Amino acid sequence: MKFAVIKTGGKQYIVSENDEIIVDHINQEPNSEVTLDKLAEGDYEKNVITLGDPLLKTKTKGLIVENIKGDKLRVARYKAKTRYRKVRGFRPMLSKIKIVGI
Repeated sequence: MKFAVIKTGGKQYIVSENDEIIVDHINQEPNSEVTLDKLAEGDYEKNVITLGDPLLKTKTKGLIVENIKGDKLRVARYKAKTRYRKVRGFRPMLSKIKIVGI
């Protein structure tokens, strides 16, 4: 079974074909193809790993399944001894991607 280490949104993910991953928002419509940078690829059965320097020339293809909102995050500010407290929150935008080809 083949796998790849891809990079998107400043983060790295280990993926195989037909995996669904949730990444930072990619500004494209659902059901559109996206190409992702590949840092490394390998095969579990053959025990072979190919590393990039820093990237491989081949790309990984994915399909955007949907754009979703993440869980609400609570952000609190606090200053000691001054009775200052402020609480805000936000929900990050995320994209669910299905890996089509490695």
